[in-house]
Amino acid sequence: MRLIRVLAIASLLLSPLQLIADPIRIAVASNFTHAMQDIKQAYEQQSEHKVELIFGSTGKIYAQIINGAPFDAFFAADTARPARLEQEGWIQPESRFSYAVGRIVLWSPDPDLKINDGQVLKTAAFHHLAMANPRLAPYGKAAQQVLQANGVWESLQNKIVRGENIGQTFQFVISGNAELGFVALSQLKSRAGRHNANQWLVPEALYDPIEQQAVQLSEKPAVTSFMAFVKGDVARQIIHRYGYDTP
Repeated sequence: MRLIRVLAIASLLLSPLQLIADPIRIAVASNFTHAMQDIKQAYEQQSEHKVELIFGSTGKIYAQIINGAPFDAFFAADTARPARLEQEGWIQPESRFSYAVGRIVLWSPDPDLKINDGQVLKTAAFHHLAMANPRLAPYGKAAQQVLQANGVWESLQNKIVRGENIGQTFQFVISGNAELGFVALSQLKSRAGRHNANQWLVPEALYDPIEQQAVQLSEKPAVTSFMAFVKGDVARQIIHRYGYDTP
């Protein structure tokens, strides 16, 4: 009995340290990878809390959350899934907020394949066009809208290579598996000076705004602290540096 009491007291004494040591788990849409990595680094420099980042498509992460994935917060690439999580009671009350507005770019690392403000889409100059899956990734939905606006959605079906998320889409292009693709502007910002000139920053009038929202899933004080940091000046400067607007 005495041993049990000693162990119980030790457990109580250790629990605050364990709370500090355990990382908070943040699920993040793939387009926001580099920006969030920099935000994490800046946050950890001024906090005792550690952050573990999990990246994926917005649709896939949403499915993981409603199936019990132990995430503490979710940074989506749209507003629909965070709103749905709020309606379904998965988030902390009043924690949903917009943190970034993304831009989509048609890009090729091949300087000889001229983008020409998207006119390349109407030519036979390429064999494969990469884009994220519109059913899973908001950047894929935006790419589909751009193709439809240009009247080439149906004619390009046999050339489209779909990535599960915008991160995989970017890899299709950079690896040469697709000569060009619709990627996030933030991805090119992370590759400053490396064959980025051959691009078309798609006019925002051609697709629905890519407003990105975040939600807090657990009530851990460390998560509340991190979410407040993302709303602050340091994080906003990082977000702008990667080509995003902030609401």
